[in-house]
Amino acid sequence: MESLRHIARLLSIARTLARHDALFILERLQLAPAVVTLAKLVSRRRVEGRPGERLARAFQEMGPSFIKVGQMLSTRSDLLGEEMAADLSHLQDQLPPFPGKEARAAIEAEFGRPLEELFRHFEDDPVAAASIAQVHFAVTVTGEDVAVKVLRPNIENAFKGDVDLLMWGAAILERTRPEWRRLKPVESVQTLARSVEMEMDLRFEAAAAAEMRENFEDHPDVFIPRIDWLRTGQRVLTTERVHGISLRDVDAIKRAGHDPQEILRKTAEAFFYQGFRDGFFHGDMHPGNLFVMDDGAIAIVDFGIMGRLDKATRRHLAELLTSFLTRNYRRAAEVHFEAGWIPANQPLDEFTQACRSIAEPILDKPQNEISIARLLGQLFQITETFHMETQPQLLLLQKTMLVAEGTGRNLAPEANMWFIARPLIEEWMRVNLGPEALVRDAVQQGWEALHRLPGVIRGLENALSQFDEQGLRLHPDTVAGLRRRRARDSAALPIAALVLAIAALAVAAL
Repeated sequence: MESLRHIARLLSIARTLARHDALFILERLQLAPAVVTLAKLVSRRRVEGRPGERLARAFQEMGPSFIKVGQMLSTRSDLLGEEMAADLSHLQDQLPPFPGKEARAAIEAEFGRPLEELFRHFEDDPVAAASIAQVHFAVTVTGEDVAVKVLRPNIENAFKGDVDLLMWGAAILERTRPEWRRLKPVESVQTLARSVEMEMDLRFEAAAAAEMRENFEDHPDVFIPRIDWLRTGQRVLTTERVHGISLRDVDAIKRAGHDPQEILRKTAEAFFYQGFRDGFFHGDMHPGNLFVMDDGAIAIVDFGIMGRLDKATRRHLAELLTSFLTRNYRRAAEVHFEAGWIPANQPLDEFTQACRSIAEPILDKPQNEISIARLLGQLFQITETFHMETQPQLLLLQKTMLVAEGTGRNLAPEANMWFIARPLIEEWMRVNLGPEALVRDAVQQGWEALHRLPGVIRGLENALSQFDEQGLRLHPDTVAGLRRRRARDSAALPIAALVLAIAALAVAAL
């Protein structure tokens, strides 16, 4: 019965794709060929535009879930190709607004209080309406200007049905197309489902905004709006209102007396600090989410899509970017192997050649036309040849880089954000990959091992005690040996601590 519902929904999707001449996506996936054939018989349209543009329009018509699918696919240049992924990256997450009275009712239901007890003034007409929520400006009863984000009514049920369909299709792909398992379709849908689930609980977005505000607390060039926790809940998010000029409006930025190249520098630095210093980055840095304030600071809003990079990934990525910027292709290839992104049994020399073949045509362009995001996108496209598994955290980052580059080119066409950020990357590498960093890491790992050791010993002792109580006895010599080892390990703790202290002093002296 469930399969029949999925097939019926798939027929509806196929009809929409056919109207936009975008059935190629189902053909490429080889998913439900009978449905595709039927849809072709119903509609033989030829629509203008590149394939990615037609697919983006189809996703827009299919509603909130598929807008999110399009945004996810925009990170998969390895799957769809660079041009189509770039076209999908421009997919507008915009829908007609729902009535202001419904937003008021949702706020009152969330907090169990009349709206007048929360806001002195509330604008019924939203300033932005996206697939999951819309934003209204308001003034609190204490006189603060705020932006209020409210979830769409019944949005959870709409997403659940579509996510179930996508999971069904992904499972079929993995079962019938073994060569696609490397691209992890089921895991990708699960990632999308988790992301959407978090987006539909606005407390998670509030927490992300608060974390990023802490990260930039002492940075005068980056502004993150404060969360109004008293007026924030699962379905409502209230933040300090940002007064500034959208990065879309370059002419207005110039008229206000700001230098576009200086704004680009600040934007590039903000991106670097997020990705490398903090390992926590905004996943949707398009111009509509960035504003120039009166003092020239860059304000960032909308924290629904966020990415994280662990320290090891940040180190590998920093080395990779620096290797490409200096045209050290051998090192760029080695980084892939050291990170475990490419299996050790693949030929290093051939992958080095592949890196060169992709990078040279891009790096030979004028500096302001060099796109590191495009370079990474093309690199991901050749991964099948070298059996590289999908790296979701890098795909989101690459998509974010692509959007950030577009923002940079719009601001200052003659500049390149990566060359602006390069000194920051190189300094970060010196601090985090140099000898001092190696010693610091050794000290940290040693302290962690010391911290775990007593627990390991206690666990072993408890296990021996349980064996004894249950009548399972070890040989007396074995028990005596374990007790001697426990005594020896306990005695070693002060010595190890002394060694770590000496190492810590060595770090301080470097």
